Amino acid sequence: MTLDRRLNAFRPDLADASLQGKVEADRFVEGSKAQVVVPVVALRPQPDLARGIDTELLFGEDVDVFERRDGWCWVKAASDGYVGYLPEKAILREQAAPTHIVVTQRTFLYPEPELRKPHTDVLSMGSRVRVTGTAEVRGNHYVVLEGGAAIFAKHVQPIGYNDGGDFVDVALRFLETPYLWGGRSGLGIDCSGLVQLALLMTGRVAPRDTDMQAAGLGEPIAREELRRGDFVFWKGHVAIMEDEKTIVHANGHTMTVARENFAAAVERIGWLYQQPTGYRRLRD
Repeated sequence: MTLDRRLNAFRPDLADASLQGKVEADRFVEGSKAQVVVPVVALRPQPDLARGIDTELLFGEDVDVFERRDGWCWVKAASDGYVGYLPEKAILREQAAPTHIVVTQRTFLYPEPELRKPHTDVLSMGSRVRVTGTAEVRGNHYVVLEGGAAIFAKHVQPIGYNDGGDFVDVALRFLETPYLWGGRSGLGIDCSGLVQLALLMTGRVAPRDTDMQAAGLGEPIAREELRRGDFVFWKGHVAIMEDEKTIVHANGHTMTVARENFAAAVERIGWLYQQPTGYRRLRD
């Protein structure tokens, strides 16, 4: 069986120690822990900025680092197991564990608890931060991070937060967000990234790519059974049913996250990618 390079760190010269006996490599190493310290960073199949991206990692996410060389790191994401290369400057070793997660589509990071100050960064939903204190300034409540930076308090919740809500509602918050191949954030997102992030915010774990989701997310159903929260898969694409007649999806047709009539989408997409390949529903 050929191992998927997206989920297994192996090359002829180097491999993850957990793969010893499964692959051939000159050396096997244990990954060292590190944490993403930039708002969003692209994960690429090769250490080359000219290569397209496979996915993205968000601020505060953990990675296992197998190699550091020439300003690049070869890593495996802790959240979904994705393997790839990112710039070494995007991660740091031995960071304190995050305490909170961003729950709004985007939030501004201020140099101090004061909304009139120029913001220093923008963090996406799903970003993880370490809160060390709180502050109230002119009636506005903030959480304060290590180093003194601040975020509006209502924009974060403790790690492990699950509002118990409908993940379709979460996906709908991203309407009109720009489409980005490989994107996984409130700044730009692709179809499977939208599914993964919406599920994450309601306490569910999902694979990253469309083919992975089509193979293992929930269970197969018939087209006639489709209802809110079900998934429709095409080759290389996924959409979420908002109701029996409407889908929401990040797509290259509008280059946004958009609502679309399901029947019309099937007809339109069929010209290029044929008919849907399957339909799935989350297990209760």
